[in-house]
Amino acid sequence: MHANVFVGIGECMVELAQTENGLLRKSFAGDVFNTLWYARAGFDDSWTTRFMSAVGTDTVSGEMLSFFEDAGIDCSAIQRLEDRRPGLYMIHLDEGERSFSYWRDASAARLLAADRDKLTETVEAADAIYFSGITLAILPEEDALSLIACLKNARSRGKTVAFDSNIRPALWQDPGQMKQLMHLAAGASTICLPSCDDEQRSFGDTSGEAVLARYAEAGAGIIVLKDGSGDVLVRSGDGVCRYRTEHVANPVDTTGAGDSFNGAFLAEFLQTSDIARSIAAGQQCAARVIQHHGALVTL
Repeated sequence: MHANVFVGIGECMVELAQTENGLLRKSFAGDVFNTLWYARAGFDDSWTTRFMSAVGTDTVSGEMLSFFEDAGIDCSAIQRLEDRRPGLYMIHLDEGERSFSYWRDASAARLLAADRDKLTETVEAADAIYFSGITLAILPEEDALSLIACLKNARSRGKTVAFDSNIRPALWQDPGQMKQLMHLAAGASTICLPSCDDEQRSFGDTSGEAVLARYAEAGAGIIVLKDGSGDVLVRSGDGVCRYRTEHVANPVDTTGAGDSFNGAFLAEFLQTSDIARSIAAGQQCAARVIQHHGALVTL
């Protein structure tokens, strides 16, 4: 039986969160890894979930790899770089509002696409590939363009390429460069999973339908537009469809909502090709996740 391979390309970071006694709790998280975590939960045993990234050779990097493996994530495409370390961020809470401090300028993951042969080999071995706007933001521009070109070629050869813009303005020094790379990434993708507030804030779209139209014009295939607790809008070959999102009373932590939706959606879609079932899987997963603290919840 053919083993199906789903590859996520991106960064995982060390997360430090404050506890009630002023101590810090260490964990690991990152948008692409979070999506892999939830996809792994939705796949049957015929699928391998693989992470393409880069870490150091230090103790924390070793702990991170062990964490991935314990979660059922294949680490064979993760490079270990002697002179680099994982990125780190700290969560600050002020009366329930979260803010973040980052230390990632010299993170190993910034070099994840520097080895073109490794990139090509990893994509070639995959049936489906997932990446994000954060992946693009941390890479040197030449590497980001190389990654997009590689994925566009993969899509042309029938592989499924999925992309979430996940726009973080603080990561982009040049808004024009961000817009150009997002446009190119959309055109390389079979499935795009943007969020309405990100898009309207950065691109000035006046409606969800305008976001869909812009992605379609860029060359995206299926566009799944998330809108927090609002409806999910989908543009595909069948036109535009709207899917109602059930209300979740008193959500505890919405941090992992988009990533968990993406992971569950993609796992279902790659196994069934049924958009309605995939939307439902994503919504149900996200609804469970936001009722717990933290981005990674065991389902």
